[in-house]
Amino acid sequence: MGGIAALARAAGHRVTGSDRNVYPPMSEQLAALGIELIEGYDPAQLALRPDVVVVGNVMTRGNPLVEALLDSTIPYTSGPEWLARHVLAGRWVMAVAGTHGKTTTSSLLAWILEHAGLDPGFLIGGVPGNFDVTARLGGGQHFVVEADEYDTAFFDKRAKFVHYRPRTAVINNLEHDHADIYPDVAAIQWQFHQLLRMVPRSGRVIANEGDANVRQLIDMGCWTPLERFTDQTPTGTEAQGAWHIGVEPGGDYSRFTVYEGSQPRGEVSWGMLGRHNAANALAAMLAARHAGVSIEQSIAALERFAGVRRRMEVRGRVAGVTVYDDFAHHPTAIATTLDGLRRRIGAARLVAVLEPRSNTMKLGTHRAALARSLQLADRIWLHQGDEVKWNIAELAAEMPGRAQVSRSIEELLAALAVELEAGDHVLIMSNGGFGGLHAKLLEELAARR
Repeated sequence: MGGIAALARAAGHRVTGSDRNVYPPMSEQLAALGIELIEGYDPAQLALRPDVVVVGNVMTRGNPLVEALLDSTIPYTSGPEWLARHVLAGRWVMAVAGTHGKTTTSSLLAWILEHAGLDPGFLIGGVPGNFDVTARLGGGQHFVVEADEYDTAFFDKRAKFVHYRPRTAVINNLEHDHADIYPDVAAIQWQFHQLLRMVPRSGRVIANEGDANVRQLIDMGCWTPLERFTDQTPTGTEAQGAWHIGVEPGGDYSRFTVYEGSQPRGEVSWGMLGRHNAANALAAMLAARHAGVSIEQSIAALERFAGVRRRMEVRGRVAGVTVYDDFAHHPTAIATTLDGLRRRIGAARLVAVLEPRSNTMKLGTHRAALARSLQLADRIWLHQGDEVKWNIAELAAEMPGRAQVSRSIEELLAALAVELEAGDHVLIMSNGGFGGLHAKLLEELAARR
């Protein structure tokens, strides 16, 4: 929604908005754009008499501002619908979808197109380091959008991405997520199937052949030329056609080879790490290839890719302790993030700090997979927030001697500051602000050392 606000401002509209508990980097971006942010949901905000209210999907019936809006005669719409009508119409839409890696892949694709001189527009759910904004209109034909499968609004329960009607669609992977909306993988596949129905036969679908759920999705129907890639080591007939990546044994994927079937197409050396990020890069390269950017041009762009804020972002180093910020909030994302960092730091102590904050995490849907996803961490802190519906202490008991539970940010901060030693790497994972833990921890470490 912050990105949509930025696009509306760039298009010449006066933009105001309301929310609660807004945290960086979005709060900083809105302030820099001069967009007025009103705290809370007081119905009196409608006294501004806006031309239209763009309603975010976090808003529900019973919210006082929503009820006042419905009682008024003020027009309203959803964020995806506004975007489709006022920004995406007439553009070459390049949609990046999947359970994991959407933000990074979208950022990579936007940067590759920019590096190739195509001046793309984009709307991304994070801040790419090469742009320092989450959204821009761009002057070129192409528009990259992070295509989320979450529902659109309280009055439109379809997935957001059905509004975008892409010409190029990337399907990175598919797992059960958003358990507050989708009961199982099949329900999510059905939504993705609606997306594939909208990609024209002159377009292209970039799909992860290595993901069984994605293969099933394609089997449900695909009427568009298909470009296959895999994030696994291909075998048999798979190796003959699918694009894939190769890396030296034990490598951290900061260097990898791009293969088309059995043929190498180029060597990548960049500042990112982890197999998941190499796969994200490959998907972005193939999408850019559909827009006319060669693999060689994409590789040159990757070498200058500046990463994404809150994706394995180093927040600081104090007294030999390195503190990272990462958005991981699903067992698969947690495991792949830890794997990437472990490959980089070797035998150094890795301390994982996890806030189960997403709706799916708070419900405990992925509870059974969490211990396994954290196995590469030497020490684990799990935060029991007020809205978590299950007993995290039971999970910690499955990892005796390694895991501990905190019930307040202050308790967690004090314990970490005492426990951490020079050489430690602290990976803090949350899809929220985590009470500003990252900055507070760095300040506390500096004070104590």
